[in-house]
Amino acid sequence: MIQKKDLIQISEMEWKIPTTFRSDMKVPAIAFASSTMLNKILEDRSLEQLVNVSTLPGIIGAAYCMPDVHEGYGFPIGGVAATKLPDGVISPGGIGYDINCGVRLLKSELSFDDIQNFHQIAHSLARTIPTGVGQGGKMKLTSKELEDVLSEGLKWMHKKGLATEEDLNHTESNGKLSNADPSQVSERAKKRGIDQLGTLGAGNHFVEIGYVEIIYNEKAAKAFGLFKGQIIILIHTGSRGLGHQVATDHIQIMMQAMPKYKINLPDRELACCPFSSKEGLNYFNAMAAAANFAWANRQKITHLIRKDWKYYFPNSQLTLLYDVAHNIAKIEEHIFGNKKHKVVVHRKGATRAYPPESQEIPKEFRKIGQPVLIPGSMGTASYVLAGTHTAMEKSLGSTCHGAGRLLSRRAAKKLIQGQILKEKLKQKGIIIEAGSISGIAEEAPIAYKDIDEVIEVVSKLGIAQKVARLKPCAVIKG
Repeated sequence: MIQKKDLIQISEMEWKIPTTFRSDMKVPAIAFASSTMLNKILEDRSLEQLVNVSTLPGIIGAAYCMPDVHEGYGFPIGGVAATKLPDGVISPGGIGYDINCGVRLLKSELSFDDIQNFHQIAHSLARTIPTGVGQGGKMKLTSKELEDVLSEGLKWMHKKGLATEEDLNHTESNGKLSNADPSQVSERAKKRGIDQLGTLGAGNHFVEIGYVEIIYNEKAAKAFGLFKGQIIILIHTGSRGLGHQVATDHIQIMMQAMPKYKINLPDRELACCPFSSKEGLNYFNAMAAAANFAWANRQKITHLIRKDWKYYFPNSQLTLLYDVAHNIAKIEEHIFGNKKHKVVVHRKGATRAYPPESQEIPKEFRKIGQPVLIPGSMGTASYVLAGTHTAMEKSLGSTCHGAGRLLSRRAAKKLIQGQILKEKLKQKGIIIEAGSISGIAEEAPIAYKDIDEVIEVVSKLGIAQKVARLKPCAVIKG
């Protein structure tokens, strides 16, 4: 196990494991954390996994982990790494099984005092949005329609009248990765996804009604259209069973192909192939198709919420602030040693945080930076941040993605009963609508790190700036 003495402290919130730590390391491993948080991180295999990431063929710069890091499959969750094109590898373990799991924030013109019936609204949304493991939705796609969703993502939803032009403009990559190739998505994956568009799933996925509790940056908040007391809705879900199957299929393919490319790794869960290889490109294009499905999924849920919202508030609009992915690989350009390189950035449990002037973000945000959405654990605060130039210099334009687990789901259920937690949250004014009482216990706040501490780390580092703190009123879970 890695110990604190193995790390070199670079600054208050930066720690480095040098390449001298292990002979197979190609770049350093860098952890972003406070000293207190680092002690907790050292209790699992997160940093050992990060060191393993540093051995990937073609990796450049460093292997990074965010303060919400915890142990994952291959990469730690909260891991970021770039591999140099054309010879570097792509690793499905660096994206995860829930491809393009992500968050979007809908904003209203209503204030907290305008709503008296949170319980009624939450109950209505829980009936409207299908939740739970394997749960199908109300939108039944034909095989041809599913192919189109995989190819076009949010643009298909727009054609069908299920998304506005603003929804496209305010979604990362406009909700479509152009390299998507549905032919690289297996029939089994398609079968798992064909009835899941517009479904939330289970685990840590949720829809949350809340309000803006604190504004930290008035200029940025104004640019984002946020004001104190404003009612907002967060949506957190991904590509469902389809994305999981895409990952499963291509991990198996890469495990079998690695000997052909003479790739030896310290952990088979890092299975990878050269990006430019047949296996590498096939995975990248299948991943893009699953990412497009995830954006369409969040959009369909948005459409369902808007229909319900109109029933309760006929004169109120729900507009999209932004939609960000936090499990994805993208081709980007970054500077290493004063030279610009084209790389494949793997973000697994990490959010893109592009700075002001970036051409990748909507024009109206270019004086501020990209909106970054960081949900907390159930019943705790969430945050809206803005991307920075420092993120481009320090972390491949990336920041954290949430609070990060401390306890496994099984451990959480041993410590608290779901019904008791539901009552405790109700006493705090937070309504929980869930398909399963045990699912509530699995996602208890005690199972997660302190979101305020996580945000403090990225804020002090400068890899994101605080804009607003959000407080929950009602949470719908699978």
